[in-house]
Amino acid sequence: MSYTWEYLQRNHQEAKRLVGINYEQLIQLIEQAKFLHEQRQTEIEINRTRLINTGGGRKSQLSLEEQIILTLIYLRHHLIFKILGLLFQVSESTANNIFNYWHSLLRESTPASLLEQVKKYEFDSKINALINLQSLCPKWD
Repeated sequence: MSYTWEYLQRNHQEAKRLVGINYEQLIQLIEQAKFLHEQRQTEIEINRTRLINTGGGRKSQLSLEEQIILTLIYLRHHLIFKILGLLFQVSESTANNIFNYWHSLLRESTPASLLEQVKKYEFDSKINALINLQSLCPKWD
């Protein structure tokens, strides 16, 4: 277990400063992310042709909670992966791989920020305006 996760479990009030959400929200997010992780792993297993028996291979160095916290710390503080690796006692590439996996999983499951929703609305509005302009133009044969 990493020091960061232990620290958050002992000091609930520090969760907001460290990961950007309060401790109760963090626990809810971790439970939701674990559920989504299990779903994704089940989907992968269904489609996988196994060469090695289930349970074979190297075990993850970090627990699921620690991996999620690593991702949240990166999103909150934008630390380089070398620093995250040092903080969680993993290599830079492992920190990067963990972040990319959980970021994609959390992005699918959590609602977009208000800013992203506005950007998407503006983009959709521009596309609709272009379609309307094209329908007004005469077609040349």
